[in-house]
Amino acid sequence: MLQRLQTAMETMARDHTPITIAALARTARVSRTFLYQNQQARALVEQVTRTSSTHPGLSNSRSCRQPTQPAWTERALNAEEALAQAQREILSQRTRIAALLGKIRDLEHDLPEGSLQRIVTENTSLKQQARQLTQDNQRLQDRLASARQNNRFLDKRVADLEAQLALYLTAPPPPP
Repeated sequence: MLQRLQTAMETMARDHTPITIAALARTARVSRTFLYQNQQARALVEQVTRTSSTHPGLSNSRSCRQPTQPAWTERALNAEEALAQAQREILSQRTRIAALLGKIRDLEHDLPEGSLQRIVTENTSLKQQARQLTQDNQRLQDRLASARQNNRFLDKRVADLEAQLALYLTAPPPPP
């Protein structure tokens, strides 16, 4: 990356191109973050900017005449790059959509005549059966809960009757 950066700086200096961070990153095919965070890259950039600012006839004289031109040029290049990226992304998405639509059409053509209506009818009847089974299941669960409750009540009633019967069986017989 540092070698590409060095080559890009030499090319820009030879062509008398204004050296900006964005233009340098674009030309060297590195990220701006790399230029800011890497110590060696930052030192190279500072060295070139110092050299170009002390050199007459380079970007210093241009910036005196038109101070906003590099910024506008840089923005225009960034906008063009973003536009090209967006167009590539749109083309990629359209291609993917076309492929998926083609798959759908292929699946539709594989179905015999009238099978779509049959599938929809079967789907509707299966949904009705599922609803009916869900209702039956709920009804049976309610009946099971009621039966368990009745069973508990009857078990308690039997236990009470057994307790009463045990009192009569264990009590001494009445005197004659």
